[in-house]
Amino acid sequence: MNETMNVILTRRSVRKYTDEMPKKEDLEQIIQAGLYAASGKGGQSSIIVAVTDKALRDRLMEMNRKVGGWAEGFDPFYGAPAVLLVLAKKNTPFTVADGSLSMGNMMLAAHALGLGSCWINRAREEFETEEGREILRSLGVEGEYEGVGHCVVGYAADTLPQPAPRKDGRVFWAE
Repeated sequence: MNETMNVILTRRSVRKYTDEMPKKEDLEQIIQAGLYAASGKGGQSSIIVAVTDKALRDRLMEMNRKVGGWAEGFDPFYGAPAVLLVLAKKNTPFTVADGSLSMGNMMLAAHALGLGSCWINRAREEFETEEGREILRSLGVEGEYEGVGHCVVGYAADTLPQPAPRKDGRVFWAE
């Protein structure tokens, strides 16, 4: 089997991480994969905010926890030390699609590098708030962006789960 197909077929969402921060070079490769994702009309509307600062990571985690309605102390980022936040330009026909393709590329790249990842939702709700917009401004992000997702990244604390069986009846051929 070709290596690309192997990565696609073996990647799984990781929901328990060690504290060890991935190497910056690995995070840069993952980000590059996100930046090279296909985009509507080649517009490259998505941006990536790479968060390795623990204080900001924890602040985003807490915002996400509140949006999700979980009890205090719950970590919706599952302990992952790095968060690659994907946003895309607001009010374009491709906002969600462009950001989603970046997310998918980054999760596959993380797996190819021996790292775990998981797509965490609620970025849209976080960055619709004044606190979220202020975080972006403080990082130099200008313009109107919509949160698409958080790609949390780190070293898996457990072995990867086995894939669920694929459901039948999901492919229709028109030959």
